[in-house]
Amino acid sequence: MDSAPINLTHHFLIAMPGLMDESFARSVVYMCEHSERGALGLIINKPSDLTLSGLFEKVDLPLRREDLTQAPVFQGGPVHTERGFVLHEPLTLESENANESVYASTMTIPGGLEMTTSKDVLEALSTGAGPKRVLITLGYAAWAQGQLESELAENSWLTVEADDHVIFDTPIEHRYDSALALLGLQAWMLSPQAGHA
Repeated sequence: MDSAPINLTHHFLIAMPGLMDESFARSVVYMCEHSERGALGLIINKPSDLTLSGLFEKVDLPLRREDLTQAPVFQGGPVHTERGFVLHEPLTLESENANESVYASTMTIPGGLEMTTSKDVLEALSTGAGPKRVLITLGYAAWAQGQLESELAENSWLTVEADDHVIFDTPIEHRYDSALALLGLQAWMLSPQAGHA
């Protein structure tokens, strides 16, 4: 009997304490895409040493958003760590196609957010415009076909529907616990030994 495929788009993956992989220990991953072909997400609670003002310097853009200058750039995952990924609230053009994003390369995530990889979003932020709430990562997390499902079967991850407040409003050091709290859990309740009871 084949069970229906799960779709974790717009969910958090919360690392179980037994997950020791350096990239993912105690991580909360926001899932941008999940299909039978695989999955893609951004880690939202692992800041790098780089601030947004530092990132903008590297791409030769000013940053005229006082609210963002000291915000960290996040380590979004181990894949394409030289590329930027901007998770933001949706900005849509007033056009005939009401769902058209303002930016060139934007993935609209069912559930409410957008993820943009084109430089035009950075250019908008550099002028003081752009999306109000953003989280910028270098790199992303990816799973090949069936890989995430097998990690879930091994109890490596907990899953819960994503909450934008955890991404944009919760202090970084509280995001792991806040994501667990969406499930009514606290970290001490989870045994570091992954496995089946």
